[in-house]
Amino acid sequence: METIKELYDYREMIFSLIRRDLRGRYKGSVLGFFWTFLNPLLQLVVYTIVFSILFKSNIEQFYIFLFVGLVPWLFFSTTLTGGATSVVSQESLIKKIYFPRLVLPISFVTSAFVNMLLTFIVIFAVLVLSGFGINFRIIWVLPIIMIVEYIFSLGVAMITSALTVYFRDLEYILGIISMSWMYLTPIMYSIEIIPEQFRTLVYLNPMTSIILSYKDILYYKRMVDLKTLGLAFFVGFMALVIGFILFNKLQKRFVEEL
Repeated sequence: METIKELYDYREMIFSLIRRDLRGRYKGSVLGFFWTFLNPLLQLVVYTIVFSILFKSNIEQFYIFLFVGLVPWLFFSTTLTGGATSVVSQESLIKKIYFPRLVLPISFVTSAFVNMLLTFIVIFAVLVLSGFGINFRIIWVLPIIMIVEYIFSLGVAMITSALTVYFRDLEYILGIISMSWMYLTPIMYSIEIIPEQFRTLVYLNPMTSIILSYKDILYYKRMVDLKTLGLAFFVGFMALVIGFILFNKLQKRFVEEL
């Protein structure tokens, strides 16, 4: 409770770091903030060409199937790899002043989350302009899925950011893990192609439940499976609790290690 109260007291610092990250994300580039929307669109084009033309997929309107899973994945991938350096990248700040160190992963993940929310403007535009449509009767579930993903991503960022202070190689290892994790998550393929006997293993991947929930709402236009969403929330909550405990334990020697 004391840590939560302290975070509340430093809420202005969190907001300030979020604004700084959003403004500085594409600072100095010609297109600036437009890259927020252009980056996922370019990735969508590349993956669509690869899996619709070169390795042809039999999934109807594959680019939409891919897009509604790719954008949430990009958010998680960013928090996994970038969140790991959210503490070590602020070495000078940590050594100069006192503030609750949890501010750093929280502000990083939140700024990435805001960036994902902005990118969803593109998703909605694609769904409407393509004529694919949106099921407005169940769209209210989407914010719940987003919150579940945010909780899980924040927990992961707490764990990786604390461990990276002690093991700097983790930053590079996570890049490989992120790439492998993506292909183990049903983003570019339907989970139905996985044999029944192996699906349980796939569901052990927490991002599977989250991505499937996004696709249920936006691609299949049906209500999410409550067991799937419940599993995602449970894993996300556990990741947050473990991350909170681990971070608080390891932060005691941050200054010495940095």
